[in-house]
Amino acid sequence: MTRTSYLLLITVFLQSLMIGGLMAEDSAPNGRGQIYEQAADVQPLLPGMKAPAFELRDAAGKPVSFDPDALAAPAILTFFRGGWCPYCNLHLAELRHAEAELEQMGYDLWFISMDRPELLYASLEDPGIGYTVYSDARLEAVRAFGIGYRMDEQSVERYRQHGLDLEEVSGESHHVLPAPSTFLVGTDGVIRFQYTNPDYQVRLHPDVLLAAARVNLEDQDERLKRARKSGKQ
Repeated sequence: MTRTSYLLLITVFLQSLMIGGLMAEDSAPNGRGQIYEQAADVQPLLPGMKAPAFELRDAAGKPVSFDPDALAAPAILTFFRGGWCPYCNLHLAELRHAEAELEQMGYDLWFISMDRPELLYASLEDPGIGYTVYSDARLEAVRAFGIGYRMDEQSVERYRQHGLDLEEVSGESHHVLPAPSTFLVGTDGVIRFQYTNPDYQVRLHPDVLLAAARVNLEDQDERLKRARKSGKQ
């Protein structure tokens, strides 16, 4: 299969996914609030559901709020485990190929880590990566989006034996990590695309994210046209 055919199939799939998600808007719960026992149990918010409001911290420890009812631009939220995770670093590096195009399309990019503010950049393999990274070590966003799970004590101890103390890097004792996830939120505050994989080694391909971003803008234009047409009737 050629790359063009591959991207075409992705686009068709995303269009059906986004359109199907719109049917759930009115009945969608606003957040989960639960921490799950394992990654396979997480229940992320889905396309068509309203995105929750939450507060993060920047590298200086200052609060940064996400308000779905006051978005000046569509937003892409990328949740990752932390700068200590090699798969996260690889994924962030891959996303650099899509970053410029996403910003040209008008998207605000949010990269959300479980690291405490002081380690947001210091723990990355490339601390000069150029992204704005935020800390959700207090779990506001992870809880709200339904993607957090608690590491079992055996895994926590195994990580510690390999030189990674989850309590040290997060500044918290909860031992919670997110199932790596990406949410695309429209200017109306509704989730238009979502990707979550409980296998932290499998990440969203940048080409798929770009295709989803394009489809969302096309759908946004259609929604505006329908709204204008409805207003004239």
